[in-house]
Amino acid sequence: MTDRSNPENGPDEPVDTPSTSSGNESFPEPAEGQPVDGATADANFIEAEGPDVETSLSDADLSFLEDASSASSSTASDEVLAAERLADLQRVTAEYANYRKRTEANREVERERTVGDVVKVLLPVLDDLDRAEKHGDLGDGPFASIAQKLRGGTERLGLAPFGAVGDVFDPQLHEAIFQQPSADVEVETVADVVETGYYLGSTLLRAAKVVVSTPVSA
Repeated sequence: MTDRSNPENGPDEPVDTPSTSSGNESFPEPAEGQPVDGATADANFIEAEGPDVETSLSDADLSFLEDASSASSSTASDEVLAAERLADLQRVTAEYANYRKRTEANREVERERTVGDVVKVLLPVLDDLDRAEKHGDLGDGPFASIAQKLRGGTERLGLAPFGAVGDVFDPQLHEAIFQQPSADVEVETVADVVETGYYLGSTLLRAAKVVVSTPVSA
């Protein structure tokens, strides 16, 4: 406080002047029940919190994060590559299995074709044996033994005869060389076998040539 003359109030009246002080000043604690203004609250918060905390990442932290990200990306890439290789392996395995099946099927077809070519050469001989047997020319002589061995050999190759008297006529298996009406049948029936039909495995090698009895129309 300083004394100075005031022309209106008279001399030597005291006049209050703001005092300045140096150094750190603490902000006064608000009295209980009194409101705290915003500036005081912010100052108190800063003083309570203390100095600023370093929030920047060091080079080591950045390097660790980059390595972790790179490792995660590498793991995902390895999983995709492994899945692609597994799919390729499964595809190649399936293709190889299909190739083996086709090869086996083709080999079986070629085998039956080769055997069929050989057996077809023997069919006329078998037909002669059938005719001789039907007429009783084989009997129990040496030709009967030869016929038995020949038929046994062709059966081992997969040759199977079919066609017998009394079979129902099947145009897929029988070749009708003659038809005769008959009151004894209700459906077309094989009355006589002129040439025996043959299967080679599951393949129809030759249809049977037959005489067919047909039912009499009413």
